[in-house]
Amino acid sequence: MPNTLLPRSSLDDVATRDRGRLIGRWQRLHAAGAQADAAQVVKLQAEIDASRARVEARRARIPAIRIDESLPIAARSEEIIRLIGAHQVLVLAGETGSGKTTQLPKLCLAAGRGAAGMIGCTQPRRIAARTVARRASSELGTSVGDLVGFQVRFDERIGDASLVKFMTDGILLAETQGDAWLSAYDTIILDEAHERSLNIDFLLGYLKRLLARRRDLKLIVTSATIDTARFAGHFDNAPVVEVEGRSHPVEVRWRPPVENGDANTVDQVVAAMDEISSADPLGDVLVFLPGEREIRDAHLALGRRKYRETEVLALYARLSANEQDRVFKPGPKRRIVLATNVAETSRTVPRIRYVIDSGTARVKRYSQRGQLERLHVEAISQAAADQRKGRCGRVGPGICYRLYAEDDFAQRARFTDPEILRTSLAGVILRMLSLKLGDVADFPFIEAPSERAIGDGYRRLIEIGAIDERHRLTRIGSEIANVPVDVSLARMLVEARRLGVLRELQVLVSFLSIQDPRERPAHVRAEADAAHARFADVKSDFNGILNLWAAYAEAHQEFTQSRLRDWCASNFLNFMRMREWRELHRQLVV
Repeated sequence: MPNTLLPRSSLDDVATRDRGRLIGRWQRLHAAGAQADAAQVVKLQAEIDASRARVEARRARIPAIRIDESLPIAARSEEIIRLIGAHQVLVLAGETGSGKTTQLPKLCLAAGRGAAGMIGCTQPRRIAARTVARRASSELGTSVGDLVGFQVRFDERIGDASLVKFMTDGILLAETQGDAWLSAYDTIILDEAHERSLNIDFLLGYLKRLLARRRDLKLIVTSATIDTARFAGHFDNAPVVEVEGRSHPVEVRWRPPVENGDANTVDQVVAAMDEISSADPLGDVLVFLPGEREIRDAHLALGRRKYRETEVLALYARLSANEQDRVFKPGPKRRIVLATNVAETSRTVPRIRYVIDSGTARVKRYSQRGQLERLHVEAISQAAADQRKGRCGRVGPGICYRLYAEDDFAQRARFTDPEILRTSLAGVILRMLSLKLGDVADFPFIEAPSERAIGDGYRRLIEIGAIDERHRLTRIGSEIANVPVDVSLARMLVEARRLGVLRELQVLVSFLSIQDPRERPAHVRAEADAAHARFADVKSDFNGILNLWAAYAEAHQEFTQSRLRDWCASNFLNFMRMREWRELHRQLVV
């Protein structure tokens, strides 16, 4: 072996993107011994030096780290930095307002992470990924896309020199398909893991396997202070750090609906809001409702009350980034923020003194009998209710109005059941097969799905020709594995290409993958129906959808953004859903 070949330890400081490739070449040259090609040795060492130089250049860009001393996590910052250095996995349990989401990436930078590869921080929702990236950028004195970036579906601001990347968990999961080693990262933070979405559970299992092969990778799992023992046990009894929230006392007031009364949820919200306004006309209020329709109805009802110096705002996932940002920038007026469960976690809505909790949320469940997934309005768990309560009491003593009875609360499930236990597994199985991860029954899920659910998933994939009877991926399965829609809809695209109707099916499949953009507000239902009838086709609902797409495409090309928004409003079409339809269609075309 040539004397000039550097020791194996010289590869410890290379960039994570380069490590696997350089180690492979080093091993081949080392095995060749004295027969190794001297020119190849020189070339390898030059590449090692270049990679180490890139790491040092990234390290030099890490700014001075200042932790917000007003946040509870600051008191544990030195301990957290020490544990990040000493352990491959850390579980951090933080109450609402602890500062874990905004400060933890900075603590990772202080621990020396982020130089060899990025610090990837997942969020359960797009709104959180964007807003937290802006907050982290501001605290590090940089602009979004420089030291700190983000990537969500349809939106990305990330640079080659970025040290921290915020993203949805779905984005990180998608990256495993192109880079099974996740070599862009030296540290991964799974934030809000207690939500136990399908993506989160899949990542928890995937990373458990990956960590055994990538000893250089660090993982931090953060959660509300619930069920942390399950996460720690999943990663071989990883250490747990608990951080208290910054909270004042919160009084709970129970306001269940009157038995046999006519009041609906919106009526209950208005009654609670009247009580709040009579006692405190200045305190900001956060109202949790199950969906956009309820938010629109409540917005109209509260607008009619004409509260003094009050603005009513909405917060849900489909709003534009600018509309979402308004919620996080309070002005001089008292605010009533109407939100879905996107406001339960991550970035905190500021200045909230009161919470009105409907006690419900929209939950997707798979019917094994009908083999369909449907959204149902269901009672939330005790843990979710406590998360909602914790959104007030941050700036002073708070009051949480629960629009249900105390004995109802006592009978609810302690935790929200994981999505993997209530969803179709066909897409999960297909993705696992495409990644060559083996049988779903052997995958290290933190909580394994039932044998029946696994069997249903396999049967569905066999029915659409994605796998054969021996559960091996077929050509069709390989084609649809990377399509970002339900497996049955993806199968339609494959068949459409064969039949020569791909263009039409791309429009229809993208439409069927989003929430229907056609709106029918209760107070103007006849007008909405008349507007929608202009696009209808008596022969086929699908032809009507194609007509709507053609009209929208023409308007999109002809109008400015402002006029396009007006066009959507005049036709009773949700502007954001129409935009989502167009973006998903673009993805399918590409």
